Amino acid sequence: MRIEKKSPTTNGLNIIIVGCGKVGTTLVEQLSIEGHDITVVDRDSSLVSELSNLYDVMGVVGNGASYSVLMDAGIESADLIIAVTDSDELNLLCCTVAKQVGDDCATIARVRTPDYSKEVGYLREKLGLTMVINPELEASLEMSRILCLPTALEVNSFAHGQIEMIKFKVPKDNLLDGISIATLGKEIANNVLVCAIERDGEVIIPGGDSLIFADDIITFVASRRDIRSFLKSIGFKTKQVKNTMIVGGGRSSFYLAKQLIHMGIEVKIIERNLARCEELSILLPKAIIINADGSDREVLKEEGLNLTESFVPLTGIDEENIMLTMLAKKISDAKVITKINRSTFKDIINTLDLGSIIYPRYITSEIIIAYVRAKKNSMDNNIETLYHLFDYRAEAIEFHVTKKSAVTDTPLMDLNLKKNLLVTCIYRNGKTKIPSGQDSIQVGDHVMIVTTHSGFGDILDILA
Repeated sequence: MRIEKKSPTTNGLNIIIVGCGKVGTTLVEQLSIEGHDITVVDRDSSLVSELSNLYDVMGVVGNGASYSVLMDAGIESADLIIAVTDSDELNLLCCTVAKQVGDDCATIARVRTPDYSKEVGYLREKLGLTMVINPELEASLEMSRILCLPTALEVNSFAHGQIEMIKFKVPKDNLLDGISIATLGKEIANNVLVCAIERDGEVIIPGGDSLIFADDIITFVASRRDIRSFLKSIGFKTKQVKNTMIVGGGRSSFYLAKQLIHMGIEVKIIERNLARCEELSILLPKAIIINADGSDREVLKEEGLNLTESFVPLTGIDEENIMLTMLAKKISDAKVITKINRSTFKDIINTLDLGSIIYPRYITSEIIIAYVRAKKNSMDNNIETLYHLFDYRAEAIEFHVTKKSAVTDTPLMDLNLKKNLLVTCIYRNGKTKIPSGQDSIQVGDHVMIVTTHSGFGDILDILA
């Protein structure tokens, strides 16, 4: 069955999204805003109909790995197919069939099973996949970066990990309370740049005369080696946690535990299913696996919640994760991370003190959107990394500049840059530079910008 969209687009890519679950819906929401011609495919006619009506996209009801269904969805003229169903095998098969039919169709598959994740290189090469994405693995990497620097609410990585963007809340009576951005750069640290301030629900791209106040949520950029010295200078603890308690023994827990053990962090997992506990004890011999109900307050107390340095509930149920986080905040001083799968009540969730909040669906969609923007625009100025900040009210983008253009070899002060935009960092020849007005962008640079504008796909988009 085919559900026609109302008004076709003309300037975007022709994209087929197979799977109308959480990630598929998020992709439709974001990519439709950016003007792409989208067709959704799913076996569930109600999901297809709902998305078609909400976002003005075309829908096809059926098996996304079926040749006839893909033909009905327009695979012959598609630029990209994104397979994000709940089945890894179906996603891989969708992309394989699409490669056989579509002439120049790029393929992206969501693959979550650990066994397949070990073989990403092989799968990409043999099946001709453009990209393989594992949401749970990507989320675990983000969580491990936060536990490495528990002061932070968020830690985002650029330039292959050489530059990091850190978000934290300014405490009362902190050294930063009441000072300007210019004073911060002159008197405290000239190797960091505050690139965004959230205050009373408003996002500010600051200038030199902008002031920082207690309770502001600020985002700054610095090279990885300079971050700890800066945080230490303003009174924050900078050591990674020594131990972590994880509730739930699913895929997310496995990926996170594996990362943390590699970092030298002790891991305790509480899982109610005995068979899964036995499996995890083999997969993670260095972790402590407890067979118990992790949602039971007495169990958590008995296992040392009040003494643990960090606590991550990964039960798979948002409400349970939230309640466990609130319990941990009440009876311990642990650094807490809350994983949220749905975004229905995001505005309410953001008002709660839940520590660092992780949305795997958004992490996945950002990686895909970065690729789509690069594919739509000039591939000579690739988007390397994309992060949405403050609930999509700002974007941080890393461009790799590979050819001369209107933005190269000219001092930044002489470029007609858009308002509400900062060139925050330049990574050149292995060195990180917080640029001044006299600095210029050069061919070969990795350039990071933060802006409240959206839709940037090329470095030239920074110009007014």
